[in-house]
Amino acid sequence: MNNDLTLKGYNYHLPKNTIAQHPTNKRDNSKLLVLQTGTNSITHRRFSDITRIIKPEDMLVVNNTRVFPARLLGQKETGGKAELFLLNFPATYEEENTAPTATALIKSSKKPKPGSVITINKSLSCTVLDILDGGKAQLQINFDHNLGLAETLQQAGQVPLPPYIDRKNGCTPEDVIRYQTVYAKETGAVAAPTAGLHFTGELLGKIERQGTRVGYITLHVGYGTFAPVRVEKITEHRIHKEYINIPEETVRKVEATKARGGRIWAVGTTTVRALEYGAQQKGHLTATEGWCDLYIYPGFTFRVIDNLITNFHLPDSSLMFLVSALCGRKTLLNCYEQAIQKGYRFFSYGDAMAVLAEP
Repeated sequence: MNNDLTLKGYNYHLPKNTIAQHPTNKRDNSKLLVLQTGTNSITHRRFSDITRIIKPEDMLVVNNTRVFPARLLGQKETGGKAELFLLNFPATYEEENTAPTATALIKSSKKPKPGSVITINKSLSCTVLDILDGGKAQLQINFDHNLGLAETLQQAGQVPLPPYIDRKNGCTPEDVIRYQTVYAKETGAVAAPTAGLHFTGELLGKIERQGTRVGYITLHVGYGTFAPVRVEKITEHRIHKEYINIPEETVRKVEATKARGGRIWAVGTTTVRALEYGAQQKGHLTATEGWCDLYIYPGFTFRVIDNLITNFHLPDSSLMFLVSALCGRKTLLNCYEQAIQKGYRFFSYGDAMAVLAEP
């Protein structure tokens, strides 16, 4: 039976000690499993070897979203503790005196009521505007205008690490630096595009000096990236929406790369979703800004990307479906099995995998 479109087809056993709790000493010192899809051959390298695999005529496309400190620990007016997880960077408006708003998950012993205030520190508090389904609430963000919104959150909040990374005392100074790509620029993500965590400035410079083009897209990774798939037929799953921006400059670089016979390398599943969404309307990549809800699973026709750099993903996740659409489910599971045997580290702070499709 073909399990490509069934949830159980993407289940694998992962020993708990395989889940990376901390990053490697150097970003590009992680392991790299290289898969050639034409021959299904697997080789094992260091991530810094990526410069020998990417060719001068190729193009690397990365997601320059920046993770903001979305986890806020505060106190209700009653004195009880409340933990907030902002699901989006607070929306600001042009009108004078209009406070920014955000949707958040709230964890507290008793549900706060509309109109109540949760104080984070002397510079930041949140007024509950409305209680929503699923433990969510609509908040008004009250911040120190002398500091500015971004800096107020920076001082008050914590890096929102994934639930499988155990930090009893909250994020560390190391997390603040390492759970962010070196090219992070556009603030708005609640999770890092983790395939990009392996790149250093020096490595990117080396890639560009060899003639390889580098282009940027923005996809603000949302909380939905952690949402489990709850249907056995994966075609019935509904993917979350995330904001994307594909600039014209990146489109031009992609076109020029394809014209000279180069391959398009996507860094991370977020970059794949953005680029392929940008090609849905006209069959080729166009400059795009808006909300992406593209769901990629086996059977999908790729119009833009050729090769993929990605991390090792959670069992039964939509991210595994996407990678399987490029290399095949059985092949992917075989790669994961080999990675486990060879001591690769999994998930956000883990090692990397390069999928090379045949020309």
